[in-house]
Amino acid sequence: MDFDQLITFLEVARQSSFSRAGEKVFRSQSAVSAQIRQLEQEYGDRLLDRSGKTVKLTPAGQVFYDYAQRLKNLRDESLMAVADHSGTPRGTLKVGANEATCLYVLPEVFAEYCRRYPQVQINIYRNFSYKITEKLENGAVDVAVLTLPVQNPSLKIYPIFRDRLMLMVHPKSPLAKHKTVAVRDIVKQPLLFPKTGHTRRILDKLFRPFSSELQIRMELPSIGMIKSFVAANLGASLISASFARDEVESGRVKLVDIEDADLFRELGLAYRRDRTLSVATTAFINLLRQMSDNAKKAESA
Repeated sequence: MDFDQLITFLEVARQSSFSRAGEKVFRSQSAVSAQIRQLEQEYGDRLLDRSGKTVKLTPAGQVFYDYAQRLKNLRDESLMAVADHSGTPRGTLKVGANEATCLYVLPEVFAEYCRRYPQVQINIYRNFSYKITEKLENGAVDVAVLTLPVQNPSLKIYPIFRDRLMLMVHPKSPLAKHKTVAVRDIVKQPLLFPKTGHTRRILDKLFRPFSSELQIRMELPSIGMIKSFVAANLGASLISASFARDEVESGRVKLVDIEDADLFRELGLAYRRDRTLSVATTAFINLLRQMSDNAKKAESA
């Protein structure tokens, strides 16, 4: 048995599919099947049941899965221990964050981190905050940036980013000439909503008293699409102000304060309280906190 076979087995078990597992480990379905057959020959028992539409663990496979996960964790720990031996960040840093955070908050942080610690490889897990929290819990990611609030006693959380939510409109919108606008006037305009996520929950709560008047023209899957469609004058939306900085500077959209609602997006740096952090992870935490503190000082100056 080698670790490639071990990783492939774990991925097949998680995905319940040889083809999907192959995509994750960058191997063909036939190569994945060959690795599993080699494992089964070595252990003398069938580890995976292939009879149904999905692949399932056999009783022997369930026993082996626990050992395989422990072996993988031991390997990861040994790699971290050796990497930390010199005291210089190296190895792999696994970071979890949602799409907007990856696009608009972290690029400068990653750029500075890579400049300082070029021997560290960064792996990014992009998903919603609740999914990222699960990955933090099981050790699949080392550190994460989550949308606050987060109620989880096992996590250490530092607030790092706070940004006002504002109305984003096309420059020719009748609301663009105002410095502030009331919620009751916003609902008279066609609106572009994100399909899911933190901002969608805020929008649903904000406009609930006006549900009978609400004009939701589109529900869109990404902030990038919402910004492009607002710039095409298809409707208005709410957005974290810094996420639309480029579009505002180019004159494609305009941001307007909401006069009867004080809305913010806040992000926090999170990691497990009870887990020993690698040198690479500690360096990332320190850098992100330092850059966050510098940004706050600059805003208050």
